[in-house]
Amino acid sequence: MVSGVLYALLAGMMWGLIFVGPLLVPDYPAVLQSTGRYLALGIIALPLAWLGRQRLRQLKRADWLTALALTMMGNLIYYVCLASAIQRTGAPISTMIIGTLPVVIPVFANLLYSQRDGKFAWRSLALALLCIAAGLGCVNIAELRGGLVDFSWWRYGSGILLALISVVCWAWYALRNARWLRENPDKNPMMWATAQALVTLPVSLLGYVAACLWLNVQQPDFAQPFGPRPAVFVGLMLAIAVLCSWVGALCWNIASQRLPTVIVGPLIVFETLAGLLYTFLLRQSMPPLLTLCGIALLVCGVVMAVRAKPQKPRVKSISDAIS
Repeated sequence: MVSGVLYALLAGMMWGLIFVGPLLVPDYPAVLQSTGRYLALGIIALPLAWLGRQRLRQLKRADWLTALALTMMGNLIYYVCLASAIQRTGAPISTMIIGTLPVVIPVFANLLYSQRDGKFAWRSLALALLCIAAGLGCVNIAELRGGLVDFSWWRYGSGILLALISVVCWAWYALRNARWLRENPDKNPMMWATAQALVTLPVSLLGYVAACLWLNVQQPDFAQPFGPRPAVFVGLMLAIAVLCSWVGALCWNIASQRLPTVIVGPLIVFETLAGLLYTFLLRQSMPPLLTLCGIALLVCGVVMAVRAKPQKPRVKSISDAIS
């Protein structure tokens, strides 16, 4: 139990790094950061794919197409939106919005898979949603009071919209990925993760080249291909790829094996808390009281949501039960 919680904490600390990455290279466009991160991940996946080539041969064409859709939605589009949101609104607001995922995922599951997996009572989620909304409101007010760099209502509003889009992208990814794993119990989860990383390589390479061509037109002074600080940028992309995409996932898988689902669910909040911790360490300041209240409300809302249990669908007939 203790080691499982520690692994979940370590996973959250790794994943929290994605929220400060865009702040370390604010002069790099989000699309370059996203494609650069997953290009590094794809390169790292090559030796893993070679070692697991026998298992990868078991995948059919439809499986590879599913892996492509997952990596586009849950990796590239998700991180482009998230990095853009962080640059526009600041890390605390985007981090708090991403922190609603443990509630957003059950809501999507209610809408899409309630007939198969059971349905959450909307009343049990209502109070949790209110707590989270209040927490997000507190953090937004605190950030606006503190002042944002290059603030404009258009920039701020579009940043919040992008953060919400990133939540939808990752929620879809989490549900679709879990559905594939349930439908293919004979497939190794680590092999499936390697397949997604492998598919990321050509897509992110094309995306990176396209981003460079776009920058050559929009910002001719931007140094190609790795920007004005190539050592910092390449090192940061490799660090995020290894720590967030590989070490973080590995630690979370170990925690999931050692802890009951009812316990491991709320522990994803470690990611949000770690992102906020790193942000205020980078700022070299303590979070204001209003921000602390918002964080507390977010944690309470998430815990209330994950403690709610779905009601299993009733079997209408013997034939339904057999099927």
